[in-house]
Order: sequence, then structure tokens, then C-alpha cells
Amino acid sequence: MPTSRSLRSRAVGRGPIAAVLAAVLLLGGATVGYADDLDDRRAAAERKQQAKEDERENLEAELEHTDSQLADAVLELNQVEGRLPVAEAELAVAEAELERAEREAAILAQRLADAQVEEATVTQLLQEGSGKVDGARDDIAQMAREEFRGAGNASTIGLVTGAQSTEEFIDGYSVSSSAARIRARTLAELQSAEATARNLQARLTAIREVVTELKRLADENVRSKEQAKQSAVQRKAEIVELIAEQERLKSRIEQRKHVAVQNMQDTEQELSSIESDLKGIIREQRERDERLARERAEREGDGNASGGGSGGGGSSGGGSSGGGGTVSFLSYPTASPVVTSSYGMRFHPVLQYYRLHAGTDLRAYCGTPILVPADGTVLYARYLDGLGNQVLINHGYSSGGSSVMTSSNHLSSFAVSSGQHVSRGQVIGYSGTTGTSTACHLHFEVYINGSTVDPMSWL
Repeated sequence: MPTSRSLRSRAVGRGPIAAVLAAVLLLGGATVGYADDLDDRRAAAERKQQAKEDERENLEAELEHTDSQLADAVLELNQVEGRLPVAEAELAVAEAELERAEREAAILAQRLADAQVEEATVTQLLQEGSGKVDGARDDIAQMAREEFRGAGNASTIGLVTGAQSTEEFIDGYSVSSSAARIRARTLAELQSAEATARNLQARLTAIREVVTELKRLADENVRSKEQAKQSAVQRKAEIVELIAEQERLKSRIEQRKHVAVQNMQDTEQELSSIESDLKGIIREQRERDERLARERAEREGDGNASGGGSGGGGSSGGGSSGGGGTVSFLSYPTASPVVTSSYGMRFHPVLQYYRLHAGTDLRAYCGTPILVPADGTVLYARYLDGLGNQVLINHGYSSGGSSVMTSSNHLSSFAVSSGQHVSRGQVIGYSGTTGTSTACHLHFEVYINGSTVDPMSWL
């Protein structure tokens, strides 16, 4: 049957392992639900940021032909407001990590103190047990010496043959049996003491391993806590800066609204002037073509006696019509066309009113070659405040007799000049973001009889 001391030593040996397990369970399981919630919040914030980034291209299109400073402020605000919820979610994660690290530090400190107390207790028990082993060994050694010295003088036979009386025999046998029992008990105590010592030594080794592991975890925790603290400080500073930037941009937007309205009006006037100018050119073309047709008819009438051919004419588009044939369709002005904004009414996100987007925006990164959509003559290669660098081409007439012209805008540079004849697919310039543009792209317009139409109906 185990002694109370051996039971105590077994309990002490199991204590540090149980403490570490308890610490792991407490530290790992207590924050799982909260961590999941934080992960959900962060994922939601990142989705919002991605949505802001996805809408940026639309926002750039909506802000086209507006005040550049207002547009820049709106786009910056879009970026700030996309980043702000993510920074707030990251702050919550950092603060939760700091709180977890601080809680873990307290638990580890307590577990380490408990393990060190248990280490001292087991060490003391081991020392006490060592003394007991040594004592038992001394007793056995003494018994062995006494047995050796008395060998051959006392035996059971001697007791039987040498006893003078029954009483003497009984007394001698009793002494001999008692000595044997003492030797057996002493040997059993030695064996028990040695087994206890071995168990205590094994448990002491285990406790010291636990102490070492707890110290390692505590060191890791210190580093983790410092990183979490630094991250929280940085996120707080970033949020303060983002909020300040948000307010600054909102104020800037408000201050630029009246300038933006004026710029929008100027751009609309510019576009109206272009249409008026083109209609005047078309009118002059038609008048010239009609005059040339009359003169041709007169010449052919004078030459009837010589058997000349029948009269031709009509709006064939000679001279400045520059067509070289009838226009039936237009090629895309970029090699890999991707429409980013269509023709039609567009709502301004800041000024809160609708206006006509008179062309189709095509994705064209800075420096992308812009191509001639059909044969024609360059009417203008010029700079306008709203449209930036513009190449406007007269392609002549459609099969129905309508004037067809195209305009490529916001170019970074020209590859043609006014009055130059150009062929379908020829490079006329390179994409850019000149004029009131918010990013490199191509704003492509189609004019039919001097008025803009949806380019997609011709491409």
C-alpha cells in the first residue's frame, strides 16, 4: 500500500503538466469566438475597400471634363474612405492581440511561479528520500556485518541441541525470528525508498522541462505583446491621419464646387462650339460639292456633241471631305478595345446633376497607340482646355449621304498634323490624360452631320 508521502510525490509530479495544459486550453480557446468576429469584420472592411477600388474607374469617368483639383480631391477621398474601415479593423485586431498577449503574460507568470514552487517541493522531497535510502542502506550493512561476525555460533539446530530447557529454546528462537523480520522490513523499506527516489527524480526532470518551456513561452509572449502594441500605435496614428485627411478633402471639394461648375459650363460651351464649327464645315463642303457638281454638269452638257458620258456628282465628298470612298463602318481606335464608360447621360457625383457624356471611353494606358478608324483627312490636331490634345478626322460621307467625323481626345502626343490624309489603322497619336481627364484613357467621339452620336452604333 503506498504511503501518504508517495501519493504526495505523484501529485506533485503531475501538477506542472496539468498547469501547462490548463494554460494552453485557456489561452487558445477563450479567444476563438472573438477572433472569428474580428476576422469577419476585417474581411468585410477589405471587401468595402475592394469595392471602392472597383468603382474608381467609374468615378474617374464620372469626373471627366470637370475641375481637375476637384476630381483629384474626390479620387483621393475615395481612396481614404476605402482605407479607413480597413485600418479600423486592423486596429481592433491589434488591440485584441495586445489584450490576449497581456492575459497570456499573467497566466504564464502564474504557471511559472506554480511550477517553480513544485520544483522546490519535489527537490526537498528528493533530498529527504535520499537520507532515508542512505539510512536503510546503513542498517542493512550493519546487519550484514553482525551476521558475518556471528556466523556458525547461532543456528536453529544449535538452539535445539544446546537448549537446557524449553524456556531457553523459546527465548532463543524468538530472538532469531525477530532479527529476520527486522532484516526483511529494512530491505523492503530500502526498495520502497529507492523506487520513490527514482519517481521523484523523473518528476523533477519533467517539472524542469515544463519550467524551461514556460520561460520560452514567456519570452515569445514579450515579443508578441510588443509587436501588437506597436501595431496598435501605428494603426491609431494612421486612423487619426486618415480622418484628418478625410475632413481636409471634404473641405477642399466644397471649396472647389463653384470652380467645377464654371469649368463644366466652359467644357459644354467648348463641345457646343465644336459641333457648330463642324456643322459650318459640313455646310461649306456641301455647297462646294453642289457647285462642283453643277460645273461638271455644265461641262458635260457642252460636250454632248462629242458623245460624252452621262452626268455624275452628288455628295461624293471630294476635297476636304477626304473620304476616298463611302464610309460604311468604323474600326476600333485601339488594338484591344475595352469600354470603360459608354455614351449617354452621366450623373456627376459631386455637383449632383446629369450631363451628356458625348463619347465612349476606351481603356488605353498611358502611351497606347491610337489608330485611325477609317480613311480620311485630319481637320484638327490641336489642344482644347476640356478635351486636351485632340485629333479630329473628316471621313467623308456614309452611304446615306451623312457626314462622318471622329474625334480622339486626351492624347499625350500627336503622330499626325492638320490637313494630312490618313488611312484606316494608321497611328495618329498616343493616349494620355491631357485636358480635364482624371487618368490615361481614350475619349472617342463620332459626329454624324456635326452632332455626336453613340460611337458603338458605328464601331
